[in-house]
Amino acid sequence: MQDDNHVNDQRDQHLIRMEKLKTWRDADCAYPMSMMPANLAQSLLDDFQEADEIPATEVSVCGRMMTRRIMGKASFTHLQDRSGQIQLYVTKNIISDEDYEAFKHWDLGDILEVKGKLFKTKKGELTIEVNHIRLLSKCLYAMPDKFHGLQDNELRFRQRYLDIMVNEASRKVFKARSQIIHLMRSFFTEKDYMEVETPMLHQISGGATALPFNTHHNALDLPLFLRIAPELHLKRLIVGGFDRVFEINRCFRNEGLSTRHNPEFTSCEFYEAYANFEHLMKMIESLMCLIAEKVLGTHNIELDEATFDLSKPFKRMTLTQSVLDYNPELDANKMRDEAYLRSYCDQHDVVYTDEDDWGLLQYHLFEKTVESNLIEPTYITHYPKAVSPLARCCDDDPALVDRFELFVGGRELANGFNELNDPEDQAQRFEAQMARKLAGDGEAMDYDHDYVEALSYGLPPTAGAGIGIDRLVMLFTNQSSIKEVILFPQMRPKASSAE
Repeated sequence: MQDDNHVNDQRDQHLIRMEKLKTWRDADCAYPMSMMPANLAQSLLDDFQEADEIPATEVSVCGRMMTRRIMGKASFTHLQDRSGQIQLYVTKNIISDEDYEAFKHWDLGDILEVKGKLFKTKKGELTIEVNHIRLLSKCLYAMPDKFHGLQDNELRFRQRYLDIMVNEASRKVFKARSQIIHLMRSFFTEKDYMEVETPMLHQISGGATALPFNTHHNALDLPLFLRIAPELHLKRLIVGGFDRVFEINRCFRNEGLSTRHNPEFTSCEFYEAYANFEHLMKMIESLMCLIAEKVLGTHNIELDEATFDLSKPFKRMTLTQSVLDYNPELDANKMRDEAYLRSYCDQHDVVYTDEDDWGLLQYHLFEKTVESNLIEPTYITHYPKAVSPLARCCDDDPALVDRFELFVGGRELANGFNELNDPEDQAQRFEAQMARKLAGDGEAMDYDHDYVEALSYGLPPTAGAGIGIDRLVMLFTNQSSIKEVILFPQMRPKASSAE
């Protein structure tokens, strides 16, 4: 019954506001163009809130009316622009009776144009004494409750404009996201990396092991895939002589929705010729330390009631050692015994296929028993060759590759490795991937003949890595769901009222 009353109240509010809009239209002054405001609310507060003297100069702001107290011939209201809120003092003693009467009939959420002079109230709040006020846009629906904000997560994610309109915490998250991306771009540019753009539409599904989205180009009558990862195109640029490249890119993977997964996501991939994966690991540590310093103002980060100092070297362990550490009953001498590993997987409900070798079995065990336990910043290194079709083999153990993944809070944040630059080896890896695809593995890569040909022209020793920006923002804004850091996350269709 309470929900029905809320819906009825919303409907009544909408009808009342629509009548006000009609009156505004009939006056032939609806939806005017505005002046360009000379000031921002927060800038005025920063400059004058603590000042002993307030200059007599006129200021101008535009924004949304968030609160209002009408007291006869004078009223107080708060206006919100992109920077924050500032109080307005509106009185018949300064503006015309006609303008004041119109103002009293405007609604919370309406967008206003304001000019006036600054002063401080008896309580010391910086305020604009309004000498000009005009309605620019009408809010035709009632705003969420000013004291409780918008707390329904389903509604927040579906109508993000309402969320950022009324929830300061959400605005802070997305401002931090923008700052983080800016810092990443500056970080790589200052290290002489060149920012590039590569295609989102691919003729071949590749660059990572994941299920792709399929699409079709009508004019060419050509089936295409949405980009899983930009890796193979970026390494083509290294072949061409651009020795340091990075791309902040949008990728698409046809996977389920979860607190960690959205079908489209943002990552930063970067590749450097004549470097190794150890170099990139140190770079990522430096980058995260920089972000913490600039965004949080400290190198310490709080996570799950624990605090970590990002200025200290991150913990490191090999994948095999991590599986042994979190499965102490395993025999370290049998970690490449497929029958032994299959038996252990069966005992612990770890899913695998008959085609999986010991490397894949170890990896399945890692995902099931280790990954969620990696809370402090930890690099897992030296992955099995079978799960890393684009990475270079270790010189001292060809069954493993020179690869790392960074985990914080039980979530993977980054993945990198020494790139495979032997075209014949790469061709064999693609053939192995195709065999897995024919066996039913929808996430296996296609054979990319053009990429093998590019390698045949010579790819210098190169290291490359990718950082998941959405999860990085989750870390630095202390969010537990990826939907909190994506402005418009993918949502399931809204159930109809008939359902």
